[in-house]
Amino acid sequence: MNSDLVIKDLHVSVEEKEILKGVNLTVRAGTIHAIMGPNGSGKSTLAYTLMGHPGYTVTSGEAWYRGQNILELEPDERSKLGLFLAFQYPVAIPGVTVANFLRAAINAHRAEEGKDPKETAIPMAQFRKQLREQMTALGIDESFARRYLNEGFSGGEKKRIEILQMAMLEPSMAIMDETDSGLDIDALKIVAQGVNTLYERHPEMGVLVITHYQRLLNYIKPHFVSVLMDGRIVREGGPELALELEEKGYDFLREEVASA
Repeated sequence: MNSDLVIKDLHVSVEEKEILKGVNLTVRAGTIHAIMGPNGSGKSTLAYTLMGHPGYTVTSGEAWYRGQNILELEPDERSKLGLFLAFQYPVAIPGVTVANFLRAAINAHRAEEGKDPKETAIPMAQFRKQLREQMTALGIDESFARRYLNEGFSGGEKKRIEILQMAMLEPSMAIMDETDSGLDIDALKIVAQGVNTLYERHPEMGVLVITHYQRLLNYIKPHFVSVLMDGRIVREGGPELALELEEKGYDFLREEVASA
């Protein structure tokens, strides 16, 4: 089954204002694909639309993954299919520990229609072993498992817990929405190391990295770079494109698009 994510002529509106104006993009399995663009270009809109956020209205277009147009699926169905979204601003959930949240998420993935959830739930001993191993691999103190999800966490800690969720759920296509947002350089390096560790262990995984700045791509090396501007992909290339944007900014592309 094809595990590429193929987006075709995607148009999306928010409160009747068109944000995405015909996005065409292919994120290949086993590659890291970066989307860059100025603020307001539609990067986060693309991420939320792919995961089924109800605030974004698809007016036309398709997004195919593993033989299905995911735009026709509910968010939980997209997740079970292998999609994962790391949020730009992870929310806190008081009263729900990190461990309980992760176990509930895993059990939701393992659930089968017509079966008692207790039959498909991950055994507690297996879950604890897996959680301990992943936290050790990502350099996360085990005490975080007992804390309420993201409550009182620093920006870097929230992003590391997002990477822990990704490690536990083992998605086949991970979408990272401006993971570098709000991070200092030390936190950025730690988060990038976590992403790289997961990718090395699961080289068949596709990763869509959405970012405004090139600096994240110093630590997470993309195979492909696409530039999203005014709701459209206006340029595609290799990692050298990110360096060109770092040097010249986005103005030179604006001029090219305007003249075209």
